[in-house]
Amino acid sequence: MPRKICISVIGNGCGDALSPQIAKIANEVGKEIATRGAVLICGGLGGVMTEAAKGAKENGGLTIGILPGEDPGSANPFIDITLPTGLGFARNILVAYSGDAIIAVSGRLGTLSEISYALLKKKPVIGIHSWNLEQLSGRMPSFEWQVYRDNILRCENAKDAVDKAFAIIENNEK
Repeated sequence: MPRKICISVIGNGCGDALSPQIAKIANEVGKEIATRGAVLICGGLGGVMTEAAKGAKENGGLTIGILPGEDPGSANPFIDITLPTGLGFARNILVAYSGDAIIAVSGRLGTLSEISYALLKKKPVIGIHSWNLEQLSGRMPSFEWQVYRDNILRCENAKDAVDKAFAIIENNEK
């Protein structure tokens, strides 16, 4: 049996700070991942993570939450497999490294750290209303910036983001 594709969904963890637009996009990302038979990996908590996991679960998907704390009960109710780490923000490395591709929906500094780890590991990153790394370009040598910038794809909707993730993953598996 072939290995299942895994897509990490990252973004703002504060549910009360999510706009209805971002919540809807995150939910649709989860739905698109599930309908294609992939596994959704996230940080397992609130906000974008809850909405994406909910979208996946409502469409028959499998969800994995890599939790920052030690309590498996802290996961949102849409997580099938909880992986409590006790690592705090250091668990962001695991979230970023576990996906075959990473989809960032909105996000704060934790999301930026996950994007950085994904880029270091040469994982494809697709952003929807997420960090604009152009703003950070003056802080890196130009040759290094060009390498990272070219590995981040920007999308406006969930379907386009998941389409791009699958196209990259399938192309890399050939």
